[in-house]
Amino acid sequence: MPSAATQPVASHAPARLALELRLAGVLLFTLFTSLSAQVAVPMPPFGVPQTLQTLAVILAALCLGPRLGAASMVLYFGMGAIGAGVFADGNAGLRVILGQTGGYLIGFVACQPVVASLARRARGPLVLNLALASLAGHAVIFAIGVPWLYAVRNADPATAVTVREALFGGFVVFIPGTIIKTALAMLVGLSLVPRRPR
Repeated sequence: MPSAATQPVASHAPARLALELRLAGVLLFTLFTSLSAQVAVPMPPFGVPQTLQTLAVILAALCLGPRLGAASMVLYFGMGAIGAGVFADGNAGLRVILGQTGGYLIGFVACQPVVASLARRARGPLVLNLALASLAGHAVIFAIGVPWLYAVRNADPATAVTVREALFGGFVVFIPGTIIKTALAMLVGLSLVPRRPR
């Protein structure tokens, strides 16, 4: 029979383990997002890179939930802001955040509750919920990223673009990659997303 001195330690062990696992998950997806940013292909006409980042972003929300998923993206964003080369092609700093791709980075944080809530909703089969969650997450990212790109480019008359050009260079050219990453997120999510109670 455990002594009174050991009972409090034992009772706190599961809570401590759960906390450590949550923190590990946040760090894992921060690292995953950082690494996936290094797989970057500049897309015409503006050179906005096509990366694997949004796959990591969507999976963070699916696996960690809205708050921890957002925490992992805030940590990623913060690391890049203070100079760690975690953004696409190893870039870092406020110049990236204030540049044409800064809106997409903000979208990484903003999409977390949308993705998590749609994936875990009670109605519909899980595979459909995962597809909707991934597409909605990408939609949030583009909804912030494209206007940001438009505003940044039009701040300088030498790089000014029309709305149509911004939509093409900031969204349309990424549609094939978005479809592929949505499919991958669904496949991984089917194994990792917590199942709903029946």
